[in-house]
Amino acid sequence: MSLALVSPPVYALTLLASVLAAALLSLLIAVTAGLLARWDGTSLSGALLRAGTAFGAAMSLLCGLIALDVAATT
Repeated sequence: MSLALVSPPVYALTLLASVLAAALLSLLIAVTAGLLARWDGTSLSGALLRAGTAFGAAMSLLCGLIALDVAATT
């Protein structure tokens, strides 16, 4: 079903749920990257730096995909 055929409140709620799912997935990726870095022997600050980098990269990629979907459906 195309998002253009859905009413505006449902469209906004779908977009909000998509961004929330992207944030939660990015958080999961960041925690995993931080734990893997810590288990590799990196200091705590280095592990946090890698986790932050992974979160930023994943969030950028996922929000870019959401924006691409929004642009394609409108």
